[in-house]
Formats: sequence, structure tokens, C-alpha cells
Amino acid sequence: MAASLLLLSGCSAGSAPPQQPEKQVGFIVANPTSVPREVTLGGRTVAYETSEVRPQVSGVILRRYFTEGSLVRAGQPLFQIDPSLYRAAVNQAQANLASAQASSEAASAKAARYKPLAEMEAVSRQDYTDAASAAKVARAGIAQNAASLDTARINLRFTTVPAPISGRIGRSLSTVGALASASQTEPLAVIQRLDPIYVDIQQSAADLVALRRKLASGGLSSGSTVVHLKLEDGSDYGVTGTVRFSEVSVDPATGTVTLRAQFPNRDGLLLPGMYVNAVFDQAVDPNAFLIPQTAVQRDFDNASYVMVVGKDGKALRKTVTADQSRGASFVVTKGLAKGDKVIVQGLGDLRQGTPVKAVPAATRQTIAGAAPAGKSR
Repeated sequence: MAASLLLLSGCSAGSAPPQQPEKQVGFIVANPTSVPREVTLGGRTVAYETSEVRPQVSGVILRRYFTEGSLVRAGQPLFQIDPSLYRAAVNQAQANLASAQASSEAASAKAARYKPLAEMEAVSRQDYTDAASAAKVARAGIAQNAASLDTARINLRFTTVPAPISGRIGRSLSTVGALASASQTEPLAVIQRLDPIYVDIQQSAADLVALRRKLASGGLSSGSTVVHLKLEDGSDYGVTGTVRFSEVSVDPATGTVTLRAQFPNRDGLLLPGMYVNAVFDQAVDPNAFLIPQTAVQRDFDNASYVMVVGKDGKALRKTVTADQSRGASFVVTKGLAKGDKVIVQGLGDLRQGTPVKAVPAATRQTIAGAAPAGKSR
């Protein structure tokens, strides 16, 4: 027994510690590429055109010519205001104009007769001057009365209230028999044009400033103006729109800048005031990496990291910035370098410093302990 213990003791003292076995992993080579930076911003729909139907003369409303909620055309009659007083004003203006024309004819004829008499000194030159001036005053009276007639005709035309724009009209805010006034604060109705329709998008002023600085420095390039829309229930609108412009001022209450996009709305699905999410590529990062989502892991503090194959053949952990996803990949903007071998397979129990046998991710991996094909244990 003693000899056996000495033999075992000698064998243990002379043997080296076992080496950690290599773990086979699959990797991809990180190469930078141009990746659009997608942003999702909240916004609300706004009518393309809005017009309040207001009376321009005063009077009692006699008729309403439209159906509430229907489509109306520009120039279509909507309300009829009692025209009696305004028709009488037109008749009076016509009579005044006729009187001024008759007076002008008489004054012009008198001035014409006095002219040769004044040259022969049969009448005084002062009499001719007075007659010529009276003729000019009479002609000016014609112009004044003609303008009054135009004004009376315009007011008469205003007794029929037309639609200022084409669009969908809302409920009538005044009924037949109500007194309409040119100075009233409430409109008779409101018309909204909904095709196309605007979406006002709100973006943080700080984010917009940071974006513009990166664009100015060349770190990013301008993105696309095409916008995709998600409705409040999460469904896609299905039709793309276009960013039209950005406001030049910041809302002091919210600290946001308004971006306006325009969308077709032929089916009338979008109504003014709806809350929506606008998704668009605001910029393009020319030096980003697309890494499969399975390769990007999260730490306890929610920091992102990936495992790469180190130069010594061991697994190496790298902290990365991966704030956005695109399809089945994360967009990594910091932490990786061109040519890094990012491990995408065999990450189950992989730790930093573990020796690895790295093969391209497309290579079929051998599972330890599995029997060769066609053989049984």
C-alpha cells in the first residue's frame, strides 16, 4: 500500500495541469457599410387646406344648399342670405348713374357751345371756364356713381355664400332663419381639403442640432425624404409620403421643432387630428456595421457587447453602441473596427479568454460527443 501511494504521488507531481480545450465558434468579418439611420417620430395629421365659410354681408339666412359632411366644390353655393335690401341698393345705384350721365351730357353740351362764343368774345371767358369745369365735375359724378353701382352689385352677389375651396364640409353652424352678420366671430361652416393631407412631426431640437452638426462635419450624409406612416393601432398606412420642410423656430413650451410631411389620402382614411408615427431615414451613416442580432448581447447595465476572435486565438469581449436595428441586424456605430471577426455562433457558454477554434459562420460545426454519420455507439 505504501509503495502504491508513493507511485501515485510521483505521477501527480510530474504531470502538467490540463489545458482548456478549444471551443469551435463561427464568425463573420465586420466590414463598414452605408446604413440609413431610421427615426420614428410622433405627429398629428393636419388638413391640407382649411377654410371658414363666413358671410360678407348681413341678413337673414333663407336657404342652405349643401348636405352636412359632403364634398363641395369651390364656388358652389352654400347659403342664401335675404337679397331684398341689396337688390334695392343696386336699383338705386343704377338710377343715380343714369342721372349723372344725363347731367354730364347737358354740362358737356353747354361747354361746347360756350367755347366758340368765348373765342369771339360773345361771352366772357369766365363763363366758358365755369361751363367746362361743370362738365368735368359731371363726368367725375358718372365715375362715382358707376363705382357705387359696382359696390351694390358686389354686395348683392355676396348674399349667395359660395364655397371658398373644394373639400369636405362639416356641420352647419348656422340654421335657416338665423341672422348672419359680416362682423360675426363664428363661421357658418368649415371646409377642409383632406387629399393630400399633412402630417406635422415633432422632433427634439437637441437631436436636430446634433444631427446637423454631424451632417456638417461629414460624419453623416443626408438621408431620404420618403416617410412611412404607422397608425395609432400599429398598422401601416401603406402609402408613402414626403418631407416638405422644417420649421425655423423651436416651440418654447415643448422644445421641439415641427417637420411637415405630405401624404396622399384618396380613400379619406386619415382625418385631421389623428395621432400617427412617422418612420423615415433622416441620415445615412457611411461607416456603420450590420451585425446579426443574435451576436449582440446585453450586460446587466444594458450595455451592448459582442465577442470577437482575438489575435491570440481567444475570445475577446468588445463593448459596442447598437441603438438601432435594421431587419435581422443591429446597426453598430461604435466599438468595432474593420476586419474584426465577430463571433455569431457558439456563444452559449463563451467567456472572455476562452481559446476558440474560429471558422467562418457558414462552415458546419461539429458538436462535441456526437457520433460520426453512419455509426452508432
